[in-house]
Amino acid sequence: MAHPDAAPPDSHLHLPSLAAALVVMLVSTLYPPLYLSAAGTVDHGLAAALFAAMSAGFVRGVGFVPVLPVWRWIFSGWSCLAALACAGCLKFLH
Repeated sequence: MAHPDAAPPDSHLHLPSLAAALVVMLVSTLYPPLYLSAAGTVDHGLAAALFAAMSAGFVRGVGFVPVLPVWRWIFSGWSCLAALACAGCLKFLH
């Protein structure tokens, strides 16, 4: 539980995270074959990484910053970037 005297986290739009989430959303909607592997099957690891990046990007991008540290880390810009990097590795190095 957070200390009652602790200052609330700084909450404002985080444009890089919001932009990443919007790009993932639009590309996923407009080009679903992105999620296909070379064998023609759905790459669930890639989908999970991109959707995790999109979720973190939207939460942080609209300015919501959770109070608990674990949730703050999960929905941070850095976790959005890490999930995008993971998705890139899964798509282009696999």
